[in-house]
Amino acid sequence: MDLASMIVMARGEKQVDLVIKNCQLVNVLSGDVSQAEVAVSGGIVVGIDKGYSGAIIVDLGGRYLGPGLIDAHVHIESSMLTVPQFAAAVVPRGTTLVVTDCHEIANVMGVAGIRFMVDSAKESPLDILVMLPSCVPATPLETSGAVLSAGDLEPLLDEPWAIGLGELMNFPGTIAGAPDVLAKLELFKGMPVDGHAPGLGGLDLAAYIAAGVGSDHECTSAAEAAEKLAKGMYVFMREGTGARNLLDLLEAMNPSNSHRCCLCIDDRHPGDLLSRGHIDSMLRMVVETGIPPVTALQMATINTAERFGLAEYGAIAPGYVADMVAFDDLESFEAMLVFKAGQIVAKQGRVIRDLGVSPEVGSSFNVAGFSAERLVMPASDGVRARVIGIVQDQIVTDALSAEVAVRDGAAVSDPASDTLKVAVVERHAGTGNVGLAFVRGFGLKSGALASSVAHDSHNIIVVGCTDADMAAAVVRVTTMGGGQVVVAGGKVAAENPLPIGGLMSPLPADAVASQVDGLNKAAAELGCLLEDPFMTMSFLALPVIPELKLTDRGLVDVGRFEIIGAFND
Repeated sequence: MDLASMIVMARGEKQVDLVIKNCQLVNVLSGDVSQAEVAVSGGIVVGIDKGYSGAIIVDLGGRYLGPGLIDAHVHIESSMLTVPQFAAAVVPRGTTLVVTDCHEIANVMGVAGIRFMVDSAKESPLDILVMLPSCVPATPLETSGAVLSAGDLEPLLDEPWAIGLGELMNFPGTIAGAPDVLAKLELFKGMPVDGHAPGLGGLDLAAYIAAGVGSDHECTSAAEAAEKLAKGMYVFMREGTGARNLLDLLEAMNPSNSHRCCLCIDDRHPGDLLSRGHIDSMLRMVVETGIPPVTALQMATINTAERFGLAEYGAIAPGYVADMVAFDDLESFEAMLVFKAGQIVAKQGRVIRDLGVSPEVGSSFNVAGFSAERLVMPASDGVRARVIGIVQDQIVTDALSAEVAVRDGAAVSDPASDTLKVAVVERHAGTGNVGLAFVRGFGLKSGALASSVAHDSHNIIVVGCTDADMAAAVVRVTTMGGGQVVVAGGKVAAENPLPIGGLMSPLPADAVASQVDGLNKAAAELGCLLEDPFMTMSFLALPVIPELKLTDRGLVDVGRFEIIGAFND
């Protein structure tokens, strides 16, 4: 709609496309809730006063009307769903826009992977804006399927969907002034740059922020969030499947800094999306703590829009895109109607328009002739190993030490002490790399778990009680062209094929959720203590989250940012 027409519409001199009557407007700009009528033309809100006539009239019967919800930071690939299927799960919950960092598929397929995600969204009722991946690979301590330099990213800056630089996980390189990191920061100067700096504080945090990083989603304590807010960052409060930090971080929020607090899921599995919801689930959690509903809704709308400079999103007021959600109340935040650019796209929990389909894309698994011999760890009796310690509901790990079992001159898993072998098998370039270490916290008594979802390089990660079952699990993931598997006694007990980049399924959310549920039940039958072992396992390969992680090149001491031996010196 041209400017002159918008002015005429806003003055009520011509019939508009849509008038929403009898609603309680949640105004995230003023902080008020009041009775209003909302006029929309050309997908844009032109007025919130009475006096408009519309071609279509929607009477909300006194329901609340708020802006469409915005996820400040999500990796859609981590849902294991394609963009259309992800939209089918979250749009009926009130989400109309997500800011995504496609670094999962970019680590597998490079720029082609980013374009695949964007192309998949073309017919979707969900807007996808991209923070271009800053760390492909996340570190030089691993082997990924692609490498993206500043020169590779520069041509994408002309794309309307590219709005900034994604989470800068290499914070050691940033504060050390690494040339490749600085080149990316220079390229994105003046644009939003997302951070990823768990536990960073003091002078190092000051240096990280001074480099141009404006947000962080990795806070795990109120004190950490408070320091980052005080130093000018936006804090994205996260509630994913593997990392749940929202309730702890809310303690850092107050009326003076709440406008710099946003909501994100980061990584959430399909079962969680279907049972708990998306950003709407976080709104419920926030309000249950006693925080005013309007403040909660600001965290899910206007705060995020302002952080990313999205001047036309995040509110219901003249000139804003007419992304809106009708709620029965401001406690359950159950979406009854969802509008995208003034069109109803979901009603009573279901999408009502075509979601489109994803274009075709394959997987690459260059793992030939894998066998148990590749998993052997020579060792002597009485040897102590460094052990990755699982932390419940977190993606950080502990750095433990334990005497490991030795059989026939090789260190082996010891289910009795919950000290299991973990391996990362390189699958992109056919290097033959296999990183080996030990982990504690899975509780498996037999069998093995393997997955091609292993952040961020997405090699094959496997945890198990015997080398034979671990090898069988790796072989099955490879022959499926990607996916997740539980193996017991050399046989497949459950699996979840992920043929799209080894990360995603073409199936709808309920079907993928069912397969994931089957995996978790099969793992539990083998003694696994974790609620979602595959989500936990996927982060054991991410060498930017303290303390110990494993890549195809070996065990990583994240604090020292270097490869260390699996055994104590």
